[in-house]
Amino acid sequence: MPSRSSLILGLAIMAVSGYAAISALAWPLKTALFPLVISIPLFCLATIEVAWVALSGPRFSQTKDFQRPPAEVPGTTAALRQLHAAGWILGFFAAIVLLGFTIAVPVFLLLYLKLEGRESWTFSIVFTAIVSGVFYGLFDYLLHLPFASGWILQAVTRA
Repeated sequence: MPSRSSLILGLAIMAVSGYAAISALAWPLKTALFPLVISIPLFCLATIEVAWVALSGPRFSQTKDFQRPPAEVPGTTAALRQLHAAGWILGFFAAIVLLGFTIAVPVFLLLYLKLEGRESWTFSIVFTAIVSGVFYGLFDYLLHLPFASGWILQAVTRA
């Protein structure tokens, strides 16, 4: 029996992305480019998902549902892990505000890979360079989306 929730979600995503694409067609090309680049592939992927779910026979999923941590993990340890994750998120937000996206993304990615992921320096630097190149190539070079500079860079340029 097809997964009803997957089918409903796929249909909902098709409806929203289809509406976004149709709405964006009435806009000037530069304005419509970003919504069209997102909504058209999303609509196609949702259509494939709906067809896959509707045409597939009974399936038995091997995926596991979200599970709570084992009882032997103390509550203080779980709370510290949550605070640790929240700290990384808030640190990224602070870096964006202070440094701006163009500097915060590679700095945060490098620090996260090295400190949290415990990756080697070679992997961290190469991966950061590749992701930064894709980030700047897509958003700055291709889409010409300007990102505001951070508070620190704004203060330095004013002085």
